[in-house]
Amino acid sequence: MAILVTGGAGYIGSVTVELLLERGEEVVVLDNLSRGHADAVPSDVPLYRGNIGDRELVARLASEHSIEACVHFAAFAYVGESVSEPDLYYENNVAQGIALLESLRAVGVKLMVFSSTCATYGEPVRIPIDETHPQSPTNPYGWSKLFMEHILAAYSAAYDFRFLALRYFNAAGATAGCGEDHSPETHLIPLILQAARGEIPQLSVFGDKYATPDGTCIRDYIHVADLATAHLLALDYLRKGGESTAVNLGNGNGHSVFEVVEAARKVTQTAIKVKIESPRPGDPSHLIADATKAHDLLNWRPRFPDLNSIITSAWQWHAAHPQGYAEGVRASASE
Repeated sequence: MAILVTGGAGYIGSVTVELLLERGEEVVVLDNLSRGHADAVPSDVPLYRGNIGDRELVARLASEHSIEACVHFAAFAYVGESVSEPDLYYENNVAQGIALLESLRAVGVKLMVFSSTCATYGEPVRIPIDETHPQSPTNPYGWSKLFMEHILAAYSAAYDFRFLALRYFNAAGATAGCGEDHSPETHLIPLILQAARGEIPQLSVFGDKYATPDGTCIRDYIHVADLATAHLLALDYLRKGGESTAVNLGNGNGHSVFEVVEAARKVTQTAIKVKIESPRPGDPSHLIADATKAHDLLNWRPRFPDLNSIITSAWQWHAAHPQGYAEGVRASASE
């Protein structure tokens, strides 16, 4: 039986594929490669290029591989873009997500690990944020993920189907094989490292008047390998008959933008210039996780919780891959 990983050519998806393979799982990847990289997927893993909403394609890959469960990453995930282009987010993340669910149900797939986000909570009313915190997103990206959580809950109640939604906080870092390579890049740590390498003249910091100690946004950064491990534990939980639910994934420690910049200066031993820009619409001031439920339900514990380890792993990956993924090396995907 194979695990279907949608968005498996993306940042977190590719690391999850890496860890699934390490423990001997059979893996199939579905990705339209609009934002992922074919070369992030090992050449011996079947890679189907197409949209998750393509029912004929999902039916074909299911006929060619016996699919036990789906780990669903494939989504657009830029907050700012979701504000300016909400139609893109509701179409890709919600409409195609529903089509994927129907396609999987048609071929008898009953388990899904869903990549959700702390953006479903919106501006926090208390810190740290646990799973009982009100969910009121401040941007269409967060709403698209919350809509999918509600849709998954409805499917679970009505059909023979179970899911675990993982609401993770800020993914960062790299493994030796997989790292963060977006175009355009909007995430803080890779942008800081671009500034450290001289690829951009300075780091833009969006707002320094938030209600935080130094005025910049505070986030809970979690190593991508720890996130990927949680997806494997979530899969095991569902295989053992675990009930549908949602859990937070985070370290429980918040770091401001300025704190991350200072840590990166120490890791890279370079001066990193910053420029204060206007705040981005839809950005909450604080996001810090209470991951007690994940600890208790999945026996999940981060292995790389400290900020220096996270930044160091990203710095080492970018040093080894100065151009990111070398497009065109991998054999073409199945259409």
